[in-house]
Amino acid sequence: MDKMLIVSANPHIRDKSSIAKIMYIVILSLVPAIFASYWFFGFRAIILILIAMVSCVVTEAAIQKFRKKPVTVYDGSAILTGILLAFNVPANIPWWIVMLGSVFAIAIAKQAFGGLGYNIFNPALIGRAFMLASWPVEMTSNKFWTQPYTGETMDAISSATPLNLVKTALKDGSTKETVEILAEKGIGYWELFIGNVSGCIGETSFLALLIGVIALIILGLVNWRVPFFYIGTVFIMTWLMGYDPIFHVLAGGLALGAFYMATDMVTSPISNNGNIIFALGLGFLTVSIRVWGGYPEGVSYSILIMNCLVPLINKFSVPKKFGFVKPKKA
Repeated sequence: MDKMLIVSANPHIRDKSSIAKIMYIVILSLVPAIFASYWFFGFRAIILILIAMVSCVVTEAAIQKFRKKPVTVYDGSAILTGILLAFNVPANIPWWIVMLGSVFAIAIAKQAFGGLGYNIFNPALIGRAFMLASWPVEMTSNKFWTQPYTGETMDAISSATPLNLVKTALKDGSTKETVEILAEKGIGYWELFIGNVSGCIGETSFLALLIGVIALIILGLVNWRVPFFYIGTVFIMTWLMGYDPIFHVLAGGLALGAFYMATDMVTSPISNNGNIIFALGLGFLTVSIRVWGGYPEGVSYSILIMNCLVPLINKFSVPKKFGFVKPKKA
């Protein structure tokens, strides 16, 4: 019996990684961005992150108990959803909206599909879309944005996000370049890079998010092709269309979306070629919404739209089987 060959079902590749280990590593990679949110928007940013985390965990545990399923909140996936959802809201938004958005994200976008691994949409982005549709004033009005360092509500002009500021100026017929429009408000590339601008609490600091995603790429938890081709597409398209490509890369939620939302293992394609197609689609949709749409930002909806196409992308980007030889036609 000791010399018998036992054949088991595939896959045969073994790994010590687990869902919990991966989730907590991703959460740790977000620590720089969490610190940046506190640095620029004050302690209220931490409060909103905690509210979202607790709401997601409690909702998941309650639904799993109701369904008489094993409670798996210890795997960290609900915590990660809460952090990412909180990253997508302004610092002055009422706390109860964040709580309801978190409940919706877990209950509808995750558990209604069967739980982790079965959801077709990114739960955090579905939660954001729900909040945006239900409370558009609180999610988009300038009075809920805060100026970095102060934590105080500013007037409508000084607290506008860079994307909204530029889009409004161009819509009003301004002939100034993007850098000139931003310079009037004391905003430059450096401010956009470090996060010293108005915006959602977790999306403004490109630097903090970049530190986190580099660690994930090194550890092999993120496919570098998605952020590379996503951001590259946005850069090239805006440059060819005559817009400031550096501004469109650094401003808004592109970094958060490209580094952490679009790279979600469950809702992104399986193959490398599929991820490239996925990223190119994301870049095209993001620029289209930003340039021609009425909304200044397009990252969230671009990712949700491309999430719908992932099964189709997987179907047509299946890698060739090792050793496969196409049979010759008779």
